[in-house]
Amino acid sequence: MIQTLAPTARFALLLAGLIAAPLAGATSFNTSDLEAHGRWHSVTLSLGDERHFRALEQHSYSDTLLSLNFTPGVCDLPWLELRVELDEHQAESRVANLVPADLRVDHDTIHGGMAEFITQRGDSGFYVNFYLNEQALLIEEMRQGETLRLRLTRAEEDYWFLTFDLDGADAAIDRAERQCEAAS
Repeated sequence: MIQTLAPTARFALLLAGLIAAPLAGATSFNTSDLEAHGRWHSVTLSLGDERHFRALEQHSYSDTLLSLNFTPGVCDLPWLELRVELDEHQAESRVANLVPADLRVDHDTIHGGMAEFITQRGDSGFYVNFYLNEQALLIEEMRQGETLRLRLTRAEEDYWFLTFDLDGADAAIDRAERQCEAAS
């Protein structure tokens, strides 16, 4: 059915599904306040009284979304997350893997850390949460850079490379952070 829709309608449908992707436990959040910033967007996610503010890039890949997420009360501790669509609902919630990860903006610092692959029961994708020693520096580089490159080491000599456009990241991150601080 999605292929019979006009290209802009397909994009809007895909974007809505990816933006409302669960933050935890296969619970879908409502989205509001969507604003475009170049290749990035900022959006508010809500469920009851719970709120999160997200800066995201979904242009680089049709099945993958990169987001920086802010939660009121801990706005200074955003988390970087990748969501990959699997086209198949997951049977269980679990940590599927913990692997080394390297992230780099343009030719700046190589940020080494770990990436946790997570599935959520009932969700049609999997999530990658990043644990980095200098995440604040990475975010600052994302605000100023052009390209974010990721390398995930799934096994020895088995790498997964991803590249994300940072056009609009600064404005999207600023807006998500401002909204978080206003809601705190």
